[in-house]
Amino acid sequence: MSRPLQRGVSGIQIPDSQSKEKTEKEDLDKKAPSDQSPSSLSLRFPLRLLFADSNNSNNSPSKYGNITDNGFASDPFIVGSPRSRLNLLHFLKFSLLLIVVLALTGSFWWTLSISSSSRGHVYHGYRRLQERLVSDLLDIGEFTRGPAKLKELEFCSQEFENYVPCFNVSENLALGNSDGNKLDRQCGRELRQNCLVLTPVNYKIPLRWPTGRDVIWVANVKITAQEVLSSGSLTKRMMMLDEEQISFRSASLMFDGVEDYSHQIAEMIGLRNESSFLQAGVRTILDIGCGYGSFGAHLFQSQLLTMCVANYEPSGSQVQLTLERGLPAMVASFTSTQLPYPSLSFDMLHCARCGIDWDQKGGIFLIEADRLLRPGGYFVWTSPLTNARNKESQKRWKFVQDFAQSICWEMLSQQDETAVWKKTSKKSCYSSRKPGSGPSLCGKSHDIETPYYRVLQNCIGGTQNSRWIPIEKREAWPSRANLNKNELAVHGLQSDELAEDTDSWKTAVNNYWSLLSPLIFSDHPKRPGEEDPSPPYNMFRNVLDMNAEFGGFNLALLQAKKSVWVMNVVSMSGPNHLPLIQDRGFVGILHDWCEAFPSYPRTYDLVHAAGLLSLEFAKPRRCTMLDLFIEIDRLLRPEGWVIIRDTVPLVESARALTTQLKWDARVIETESDSDQRLLICQKPFYKRQSS
Repeated sequence: MSRPLQRGVSGIQIPDSQSKEKTEKEDLDKKAPSDQSPSSLSLRFPLRLLFADSNNSNNSPSKYGNITDNGFASDPFIVGSPRSRLNLLHFLKFSLLLIVVLALTGSFWWTLSISSSSRGHVYHGYRRLQERLVSDLLDIGEFTRGPAKLKELEFCSQEFENYVPCFNVSENLALGNSDGNKLDRQCGRELRQNCLVLTPVNYKIPLRWPTGRDVIWVANVKITAQEVLSSGSLTKRMMMLDEEQISFRSASLMFDGVEDYSHQIAEMIGLRNESSFLQAGVRTILDIGCGYGSFGAHLFQSQLLTMCVANYEPSGSQVQLTLERGLPAMVASFTSTQLPYPSLSFDMLHCARCGIDWDQKGGIFLIEADRLLRPGGYFVWTSPLTNARNKESQKRWKFVQDFAQSICWEMLSQQDETAVWKKTSKKSCYSSRKPGSGPSLCGKSHDIETPYYRVLQNCIGGTQNSRWIPIEKREAWPSRANLNKNELAVHGLQSDELAEDTDSWKTAVNNYWSLLSPLIFSDHPKRPGEEDPSPPYNMFRNVLDMNAEFGGFNLALLQAKKSVWVMNVVSMSGPNHLPLIQDRGFVGILHDWCEAFPSYPRTYDLVHAAGLLSLEFAKPRRCTMLDLFIEIDRLLRPEGWVIIRDTVPLVESARALTTQLKWDARVIETESDSDQRLLICQKPFYKRQSS
């Protein structure tokens, strides 16, 4: 590669000063000793040999440097010449290389000398630097990709206003499910809808609890007047419809019937009234085909927690109306798979004209009910079949009675159309049965705690479980929330671990409320010097905890006197703590967050996710973070809140996605852990304009 030419004009005479300098150099060379060797030259100019111009190594250099094309001499040691600048650059590179080598050597010996505790601090600092680097790179990536990455999502068409993914009629018919109202959950076959679900035209924010328990807006749910008036579940008919509202409170005999019905069940069990359920060990109830949740709404005032499960219904949904009232509910059905709860999860199962034929398929639905019941738990069934007169109905009723006895259920009482059984508390009952008189016991390989998409089993489950504890021997609520030493040992926990978790969440909930205050009341005028008021206790009602762990967030909300119920979700990507959550007197389910949640749009006021992003996206998944956030948006009510707690890089990534979702978002530092951040978001009230 040729050197750059020194630009000049031919024929111009060299100035005298330059001639004089050249003559002095020649005289100096002449005076040099004649015996000067290359070695002595290298000692006088140590870098001249080191940084010799490799491009001109094959040429014979001039005595005073290289002669350029225009006749000027370029001495490598004259400052300002191209050759000198090049060699100076090489000299600086060599010096920098030498410094780096020395620094690395010193760092190596220093690393060997530090203690193990010091290494922990170094790793902690390195981890923070690494996460900061990832965060910066994410910011740079967002900046460089620009609008293409942050483009806002489009709104879904009107048909998705009440859409629940994974319940596709045509796919279920293809699988042999001929009854379109009893749909199996089939996820993963349909295309994802990367759009935001709009509210109905006349949608209104639900009334706050407890008013919202008794009155809901008609426009918020999909239901017709005919569906309101049609026959069905006992509690499904206890409602009144006017132009804008559906009312569940009335002075009529129909409304009083819920209280009388609950009182009747308590007496059949041997209790004074429904307020004595807690003392009898009943806290959590699975209400199958719950109607519109009136049974659970009445029992809630007695601190009983009722989870409603019902089939997916495109219109007039029991689950949708129950959730709109602020009561626990989810889409699930007794069809071909087990419900997503571990064995021994509920103290009572209730079915009031729920539409399930318990005598069908050889009694396999009763076996599933038995799996879900705790030892000593109650099964309550209200049906015309129990008081039938025709031979066919009497035959079916006789089958249910005999099968219940074969799985060690004792009938306590029968009044009118209602019958109550009590599950055995003693495992010895199963071994004392006559050979072949009932289903066999499940082996350990079949008696598992993760019944996710698991087909119904034709064997009695839960008997191999270390959680086999009769309900009458458990602590009554609310003491049950703090399990004793022996109960914790079953779950592999120590008392101090649970106490530490409880204290941590108590502090977190207090911080959440403090942080939400200025955000909620930011648009409210106040006098100078006044502090923001605390959010009201009933600001939230339906809460979804997407990564519940031990259920500590649920307990902290109740201890803070918040009028909420919490759906505790245990992700299939992490440890299964759902048995612990159920044993503490809470409700929850197992779920894979790469699938749609079994609920209708606009059903939760607050969505909470602590550590979920780290759990779900620490390794490659079949879904993206954007898919997860679109699902959160579907479940969240307008003006609802999202609280995400995770590592700094993941929170920053989540914040970038909120732009696409049109959420208002704010990142807040956490005082307890500098490696984590809080992301607090609010969903706007976007709705379809009337045509």
